[in-house]
Amino acid sequence: RVQLVESGGGSVEAGGSLRLSCAASQYTGNSICMAWFRQAPGNKREGVAAIYMNGGNTYYADSVRGRFTINRDNVRNTVYLQMHILRPEDTAMYLCAADECPAGFYKNWAQYNYDYWGQGTQVTVSS
Repeated sequence: RVQLVESGGGSVEAGGSLRLSCAASQYTGNSICMAWFRQAPGNKREGVAAIYMNGGNTYYADSVRGRFTINRDNVRNTVYLQMHILRPEDTAMYLCAADECPAGFYKNWAQYNYDYWGQGTQVTVSS
């Protein structure tokens, strides 16, 4: 069973940066896709970014494109979310998800029902 552990959250002022990490243990499978989601109180969970671990193709929500970057380290089985120019509306619990890459991942990554989830790491951006 894949276990995901997030880290790197914290509190920053608007305009600041943070880097989140998601380490995957018990990592098996030839084609793994990973994604970052976020959820603020009272809001629906929102897909933020996703990546094919083998090929490195990346996908982003419009709300973060150009400010956030997802990348991976296949040696460490870790995916990162580098966040710049943070805004108060980026405040949320950020969760990491993983699964065998499904067909059509490139277009449904934000809606896909992932099998594995981390516990989340809180990001708070003050104005």
